[in-house]
Amino acid sequence: MLVIRTLSKYHSFPLVSSRSWRILGPSCAAFALNTSDLLNLPGNRLIGYKVEDGVKKMDVSKKSKKSKFELKTPKGTRDYGPKEMAVRRQVFEIISKVFDAHGVERIETPVFELKEVLTGKYGEDSKLIYDLQDQGGEILSMRYDLTVPFARYVAMNKIANIKRAHIARVYRRDNPAMTRGRYREFYQCDFDIAGIYDAMVPDVECIQIVDQTLRKLNLGEFVIKVNHRKVLDGLFGSCGVPSDKFRAICSAVDKLDKSPWEEVRKEMTEQKGLDEDIADRIGEYVKLSGKEELVEKLKKDDLLSPSKDAQTGLNDLTLLFEYAKCLKCDTKLVFDMSLARGLDYYTGVIYEAVLKCELNDGGEGTVGSVAGGGRYDELVGMFDPKKKTVPCVGVSFGIERLFALMERKKISEGKMRTTDTHAYVAAAGKGMLPECMKLTAELHEQDLNVEFPYKKNPKFLNQLQYCEDRKIPFVCIIGENEVKDGIVKLRDVSSREETTVRREELASEIKKRLAL
Repeated sequence: MLVIRTLSKYHSFPLVSSRSWRILGPSCAAFALNTSDLLNLPGNRLIGYKVEDGVKKMDVSKKSKKSKFELKTPKGTRDYGPKEMAVRRQVFEIISKVFDAHGVERIETPVFELKEVLTGKYGEDSKLIYDLQDQGGEILSMRYDLTVPFARYVAMNKIANIKRAHIARVYRRDNPAMTRGRYREFYQCDFDIAGIYDAMVPDVECIQIVDQTLRKLNLGEFVIKVNHRKVLDGLFGSCGVPSDKFRAICSAVDKLDKSPWEEVRKEMTEQKGLDEDIADRIGEYVKLSGKEELVEKLKKDDLLSPSKDAQTGLNDLTLLFEYAKCLKCDTKLVFDMSLARGLDYYTGVIYEAVLKCELNDGGEGTVGSVAGGGRYDELVGMFDPKKKTVPCVGVSFGIERLFALMERKKISEGKMRTTDTHAYVAAAGKGMLPECMKLTAELHEQDLNVEFPYKKNPKFLNQLQYCEDRKIPFVCIIGENEVKDGIVKLRDVSSREETTVRREELASEIKKRLAL
């Protein structure tokens, strides 16, 4: 018997012949028990053996050499350098201004929640939730979106109505597609309205916010698809889908934006157990899209007209299109029967914005959906002890895809600035650093963003080159004569023209030229 001892346990093997042992490498213990039988113990190193009572024993210790460590970001995440962060900040500012124009309040919730809060809210996507190890008796999970934490917040604080915005990171254990702006860690920008209001009034404001935001970002053509969960439920019921399969079939229909009907039909029949005739009837309707005319046509449809749910949903959509015209956000609005939104908590109107342009100049991956949302009237009640519900509707922007498009746009325009510096104070001569600091402090007091050199005697041309490289619009040049005469030479970096300005008028001149 051959007994090999590692730090953790003994390994016993039949001994064929002592002559058949051989070490295959310095970083592992490997022994040929015979010509065809090879034992490998990775990560161990042979240090010796001895014979006791007819049994050969070998001591094997842990190898001393450390395994090679690859320095990288985790799968589905990325770093953002100065250029990327400049783009992100601009996108955030545009979205925040649109939110503020609608009178939002802002809240913040923890990045992780009790697992029980998130469980059972996302349908088939629940498997994508990141679970954390037990932390002192609490079972926690990383938030999957900002909607469920918002509903928990409303229920916990007994809020009757609120219009809130929340911009924060969320986490999904999904298969990342980095070229399509699909990550495991990403930002969402959410706008939600909670409270009891007249039908379709808060809903159309969410549509308006999507329309205004995408127009201001100016990233290309887009369409806002809209549907209604009750229309889908009415369709499924009229086609013969069992009520307990509504959500499962809805999840399958939701994949029509990524998969052809044949694949979706196969999922319905083979995986979800739906009758083929029922699937074919559903297929006739989920391929339809149009505007108000389609809504009116379906109201009179032989299959849908007897359905109370379908008629309720279609009446809501008629009102939504009417209000959208009043708010001037109807031109991009399309009624699309294939839109399903797979999350379980939606109960009414659902919508999704899709950018038609491509991410990689016609290469793989069109940008696709950049915003989505809908009405979820029952979610808050899931957290209330008395099941008291607060109707809610909201929209969420998938911000990473918008970042990718905006970054590409800025690079093509050559307008990538990583700072908001208004001016740079340059030293014209030696020993001028203290005077540069004094002038910088004066301009800071006038609410201007100003930099100064970090060397006592910087080269003048290097300072000018620094401003050109970083696209700083103005250079304030001071030397001994300028200090003595109380003037500053103001250089326009783009035109390279210089003008003399009185020191006390410098701040107002810069603001005037920058239209601040």
